[in-house]
Amino acid sequence: MSRIRLVLATAVAFAIAPAFAGQDIDKINGSITAEASQTYGDLETVNGSIRVEANARIENAETVNGSIHAADNVQAQSLSTVNGSIRVGTQAQIDGGVETVNGSVFVDRGSRIARNVETVNGAIGLVDSDLGGGIETVNGDITVGAGSHVQGGIHVEKPGTQWIQIGKRKPPRIVIGANAQVDGPLVFEREVTLYVHRTAKIGKVSGATAVRYDGDRAPKD
Repeated sequence: MSRIRLVLATAVAFAIAPAFAGQDIDKINGSITAEASQTYGDLETVNGSIRVEANARIENAETVNGSIHAADNVQAQSLSTVNGSIRVGTQAQIDGGVETVNGSVFVDRGSRIARNVETVNGAIGLVDSDLGGGIETVNGDITVGAGSHVQGGIHVEKPGTQWIQIGKRKPPRIVIGANAQVDGPLVFEREVTLYVHRTAKIGKVSGATAVRYDGDRAPKD
């Protein structure tokens, strides 16, 4: 799993022309709001949340301690945080990836993400969305909701020594919903419960046994 840049204020500026010409906003303490229908460059803070309002266009949104909320019809290069959740509204276009360490990720209907969605400790949920990369987590539940398409497979990593666990943790719950499609392998390096709707299409599974189900909801564990 790729590592998020932890020190935002001293990040090296690469000689690449920005996709969206707009103002950069860089803070140590404080939240950031990208106003509706406006264009921005990079949005970076250490202690604070980031909100991208409807129809706004940005480069990258990055924080360490805070959540990221991208509203409907947002365009962005990437969204990443360390301690916080990420929520992407409907019809959003993310040209890179979406990544958090401690927090959930939710992507709403009609949105497209070009690369991976990754967490360590946090659930991942897609609703009728397209993902050009794969899904990666260590301890998070995963729901590939009805009509969603994941092109890069699913990988649930075995917890390493750096991820300290206290007590017995319930195995991650993986649900592939109605008419969803997961291309590529589904690789599970730890115990999980895997539910796959009878109308869903998936790649080769290793490390788990798929339980097929009908209806709107997967069985309860």
